[in-house]
Amino acid sequence: MYRFLFKLFKGKKEPESQEDLMKKYLIVGLGNIGEKYANTRHNIGFKILDYFANKEAFTFETQKLGDMATYKLKGRTFIFLKPNTYMNLSGKAILYWLTKEKIPLENLLVITDDLNLPFGSIRLKTKGSDGGHNGLKDTQDKLNTTKYNRFRFGISDAFSKGRQVDYVLGEWTQEEADKLKERLDKSVELIKSFALAGVNITMNSFNGK
Repeated sequence: MYRFLFKLFKGKKEPESQEDLMKKYLIVGLGNIGEKYANTRHNIGFKILDYFANKEAFTFETQKLGDMATYKLKGRTFIFLKPNTYMNLSGKAILYWLTKEKIPLENLLVITDDLNLPFGSIRLKTKGSDGGHNGLKDTQDKLNTTKYNRFRFGISDAFSKGRQVDYVLGEWTQEEADKLKERLDKSVELIKSFALAGVNITMNSFNGK
């Protein structure tokens, strides 16, 4: 009888406490799926998460609405998401996994490219408009708020009039590619700091660096 009860309770997953939930973070890299987009400026969100995974030796698996990976560091659980909904429906995947994992909104970090920042500049913000970015626009619509953390990676605006789409969906120049590794390392440090030190300390430590 006792053996039966032991097996019964052993198989049940203990519900997560509020403290446990506060230590979970959803880190979302925005991008478009498909090989033709892999090395484009618009896919910097995917690129940062892939770089993080390679650096820390973990892998992504395809799940509902995106590719997912889990990484643990100093008592924190990082849940990484690369939505497979294409950029303009990113919010659908973000809302689904926030809800499913019961992650507090303040523990969400969305990584995106930004035309208004010089190449390689990084800026963490806790709120703001979508700035014309379709991924952020859908995220704002689905979450019904502009108050969520976003990590903006500068891709600059070095394009001629009428060429914005070609530029954003274009691949990095050789000069940019040569400088990317250092910027990707810095991006990984920012993500870790976001969970370990908090958003305010991270903004002071990394913004504009």
